[in-house]
Amino acid sequence: MAGSIFRATFTSFFEKWLVSQQTHLEELHFLSESINKDEEECKDLVAKVLSHYQKYYQEKTELVNSDVFLCFSPPWLTSFERSLLWISGFKPSMVFLLVKNSVGEFLSEEQSHRIELARAEIRRGERDIEQALARIQESLAEPPIFYLMKKMGKLVDGEVTEFDTAVDDLKKSMAVIISDADDLRASTVRKIVEILSPVQSVKFLATAAEFQLQSRKLGLQKESTVANQSA
Repeated sequence: MAGSIFRATFTSFFEKWLVSQQTHLEELHFLSESINKDEEECKDLVAKVLSHYQKYYQEKTELVNSDVFLCFSPPWLTSFERSLLWISGFKPSMVFLLVKNSVGEFLSEEQSHRIELARAEIRRGERDIEQALARIQESLAEPPIFYLMKKMGKLVDGEVTEFDTAVDDLKKSMAVIISDADDLRASTVRKIVEILSPVQSVKFLATAAEFQLQSRKLGLQKESTVANQSA
């Protein structure tokens, strides 16, 4: 019951969050296309957008604590959006492609070098998380969970407690994985913003927001088409 409440609450939050995301995208585009860009204004908008992302992760943490399994296949996303997920969110290294597409031709030699160093560091972080997730998934085929799953429906009292404890441990491990993945996502964006100038950061964040919102738009269109064909 509590999980259903958190699911509904997060879905409502996410829909409102996307509306604000669209507003921020319009602000980013407006400032990015302005002839005379004020650096302080760019800094303020970048801080505002990053704060908006932070609100998302704060709300998501509550959901993870309520129903971690739901976060691996979030029903508030379209099937197309879910196909892009890496451990319940975007893959951090994708950010470097967004940098290339937004400001790649305007990077200094020093910036390009720092970005390459950051890319290598982030990829190591991704591998560490992927390996940790693989170990958790492989543990499902080992005692005690595998043995208890085989007996599902025929568990005696002691085994029910043991199974519940094993599932709780699994939830905690999965929650740590998502937390680590979200931390890596957030730190990746922060590293990029630290490397880029305020004006470049505005262009980068505009590209990132547009990619997300366009992915959702495409996903909704595909689902609408399928629904109409089935009607």
